[in-house]
Amino acid sequence: MPVKSYKPTSPGIRTMTTLSFEGLAKKRPEKGLIESKKRISCRNNYGRVTVRWRGGGHKRFYRVIDFKRDKRAIPANVIALEYDPNRTVNIALLGYADGEKRYILAPAGLKVGDTVASGEEADIRPGNALPIGAIPLGTFIHNIEMKVGKGGQLVRSAGGYAQLMAKEGGYATVKLPSNEVRLVRQECYATIGQLGNIDHENISIGKAGRNRWLGRMPSVRGVAMNPVDHPHGGGEGKSKGGNQPSSPWGVPAKGYKTRSKKKYSDKFIVERRK
Repeated sequence: MPVKSYKPTSPGIRTMTTLSFEGLAKKRPEKGLIESKKRISCRNNYGRVTVRWRGGGHKRFYRVIDFKRDKRAIPANVIALEYDPNRTVNIALLGYADGEKRYILAPAGLKVGDTVASGEEADIRPGNALPIGAIPLGTFIHNIEMKVGKGGQLVRSAGGYAQLMAKEGGYATVKLPSNEVRLVRQECYATIGQLGNIDHENISIGKAGRNRWLGRMPSVRGVAMNPVDHPHGGGEGKSKGGNQPSSPWGVPAKGYKTRSKKKYSDKFIVERRK
């Protein structure tokens, strides 16, 4: 979808760009595939903020996406390509031969009327899901499982793709968009192709109000706070207090390792992201 700009009728509109949404269905989402989405503004069950600067935003329904692709050996036709407010990539509504409908992430090049399938015998075409062991080396893939049968967890945002590099000893080597190289079981499923909506990265928000529509609130700098609220707060005039850059809870912000030592995850990383 091409990027759309506007006449500069105001300072906010001057730099704002949006996607044109060409080729997307202008209809409400499939009624049986949506759930209500309660807005909790990133607060936990005690009502305490767990992620700062989130809240408000437009109402939205959650579209139930089929990340598992576990309807095997049954072909499906692409009924419509739709916008999903909960993610950057567009979604495709599939109609299976047995009458069931499901949403999947829409890869680049997928069109209304195309046929997709899931299973070991599926063709190597965008939108088809296969075990990684049945996919040729060098293929671009997305929606990759980390545990067999759990559903895709890796590479799910607009324009994303991973590349299958090698296979050996029951594991496949996959290069992720972050340049991290990771081992994945060959029995895990992945979907062929690069994800669509590639122009998403070229969008300019343009004005603060548009971020508020998305549920993003203004973030306050630490140096603008009081000492009780942030290590950078307080002082006469503009000052950081002489301490190193850190979070409100004193965790260093530059170069300090914060990744938890999860052995089941770390041992599968061949090369870390740069």
